[in-house]
Amino acid sequence: MSYHAARTEGRPGAPLVLTFHGTGGDEHQFHRLAEQLVPGAHVVSPRGDVNEHGAARYFRRTGEGVYDMADLARATEAMAAFIADETARTGAAQVIGLGYSNGANILAAVSFARPELVDRLALLHPLISFAPEPAPGLAGRPVLITAGEADPICPAPLTRRLIDWYAAQGARVSEAWHSGGHELRQDELVALQEFVRTAPAR
Repeated sequence: MSYHAARTEGRPGAPLVLTFHGTGGDEHQFHRLAEQLVPGAHVVSPRGDVNEHGAARYFRRTGEGVYDMADLARATEAMAAFIADETARTGAAQVIGLGYSNGANILAAVSFARPELVDRLALLHPLISFAPEPAPGLAGRPVLITAGEADPICPAPLTRRLIDWYAAQGARVSEAWHSGGHELRQDELVALQEFVRTAPAR
């Protein structure tokens, strides 16, 4: 599977940072941020291939938080193949994934199915409305989840359930909450910066 993507070539041996936009975003939404967070990294930002009334997404849904599970399975397989190809192309020894909203959801779905593909996961306002199967391959992997206590799109109880699920797989989970809704706030970006900063050098 090939996605239209923004790419920045990094130094030899540098990490690969993958960014995934929210509904209605595009490959540029977090690309520059990733360049700033990890100077010298390979940065690859694929654009979602599903068009929802003019808004780009990574998989189809039938309502808010109601996913087309067959299309999610298709998208997960396609994105896993894309990530594997980009990792091989760049030769990166470490892969960091950063996704917001729908982008966080496709990144999470890939981690459920292929936990070995992404070493560090930053999930900003994810909404996983189903119970994933166990994924013991996530043991020891750092996962950052950020959220809004009053997020009308990603209800806090579902976010906490996802945090608990990752913890149950043995992942090293950190979380950052703010009092607002679905918007990204500065304290989340600070948490993201710290999460990336503590990544081991390769």
